[in-house]
This record gives sequence, structure tokens and C-alpha cells, in this order.
Amino acid sequence: MVSTTLQSLYNSIDKQKEKLDTFRPLSHEQSQNLKRIYSIDMTYHSNALEGNTLSYSETKLILEEGITIGGKSLNEHLEVINHKEALNFVEELIALPTSSLKEQEILTIHYLILKSIHSKEAGRYRTQNVGVKKSNGEIYHFCEPLKIQEKMEEFIEWLQKSHELHPIQRATLAHYHFVTIHPFIDGNGRTARILMNLILMQNGYIPAIIEFSDRGQYIQSIEKAQNENTIEDFSLFIAQQVSKNINFYIQTLQGNIHYL
Repeated sequence: MVSTTLQSLYNSIDKQKEKLDTFRPLSHEQSQNLKRIYSIDMTYHSNALEGNTLSYSETKLILEEGITIGGKSLNEHLEVINHKEALNFVEELIALPTSSLKEQEILTIHYLILKSIHSKEAGRYRTQNVGVKKSNGEIYHFCEPLKIQEKMEEFIEWLQKSHELHPIQRATLAHYHFVTIHPFIDGNGRTARILMNLILMQNGYIPAIIEFSDRGQYIQSIEKAQNENTIEDFSLFIAQQVSKNINFYIQTLQGNIHYL
């Protein structure tokens, strides 16, 4: 059940989306400009959230110019290149019905994120127990390896049957359920954020780009959901990111701005 506060925010975002829809169909130039911004922003921030030290401008140079950045590791470069490949794959899925998402497509997204970095683990569920140290120092233990296949099948079934939910709520819950299962040894966060944004874009919404500067609030809201079994804070956080990005897209289109 959605709180009054969250429902009010969803209603506000839907009004923003209606305004954004007045600009559609976008010209080829507008579409390419926004896609380029999304690819760079999402790749930089999603990787930075996981510890990648490449700056925004360095990420942009790698993606657009193919330049190698001195003093940075091969894996950091591969994280940028791989993430963009995963986004390219997702573009092929956007036009498909939201109920059509299958387990293999999630495995493919993960494979593209980790290939040549952790090749043996790319696109494969983990075979060992993992946990994460929370901000209070306690260890949160994720799903046992033997239960991952079953949990992921339940997750896919939920995804295919959850269309009565508001699209932003559904995308938020998909992110949360996925990272709570934590099916992979690495790359869970990046896969979850791509999956969340795939659901948003399939429903005509703007991606929720979680910026590196918001990392603390992002992690704390997930921890609170896991500790207290309430997803309100995380849902509000994600909805606010969607709203912020819709507003940015509208301003870009209104001003006919091309970002360098």
C-alpha cells in the first residue's frame, strides 16, 4: 500500500510526465542528445557508487573518444565500456512489453557488466555466501546460494504479474527485491539500477539516475528497508530522482540545449 505522501509525489511526477510527453515525438537530434546524456550520467554515477575513481569528464572521454586515462586501472576502464554495452542491450528491450522480461535477459545484463573483469562470474549466480557491513557495523547476510535460483524465479514471476502497481513503485520494488536477493558475487547494484531504469523507460518515464553525491542517503534508505521492513524512505528517494530527471529533460527540451 502506498502512503499519502508517496502517492502525492507519484501524482506530481505524472503531471511532469504529461508535460514531457507534449515534446514527443522527439527529433532525431533531441533523442540522440538525451540518450547521450543518460548514457554518460548513468555510467559515471553507477560506477562511482561502486568505487570507480574515474571522473565524469574521464568517463565521457572513454565513451566518446575511446581515450585511455593515464593512472587508472584497466578494470576501471572496462567498467565504463561494459556498462555502456549493457545500456545498449537494454535499449533493445525498452520496446518490449514490460511483462516479457525473463531471467536470461537479467543474466545477459550482468554478463555485459562483468565480462573481462570477472569473466568466470559474469552472468552466473554466486556459489558462496556473502554479506555486507552496514553503517551501524552489523553484518547483513544475503540469500544463501542454494536458494538463489528459486528466489530469482519468484522475482521474475512477481515482475510479470505486478502491473497493477504504479510504474515507479514497481521499478523501485524491483531494485529493492533484486539487491536483497543479491544473486551475484559482484555487480548487483549496477544490475539493479539498470533493471529499475529499464522498467521506468518501458513505461515512458525518465531514468532515475542516482548521483554519487547521494550515495549515503541511497544506502541508508536500502538498509532501513532491510532492517525495518519498510520501503517508504527508499521509494521516496527513487521517486525524487525520477522527478528531478524529468525536470532536467523538460528544461533541456524547452531551451533546445545541447550539452557538450
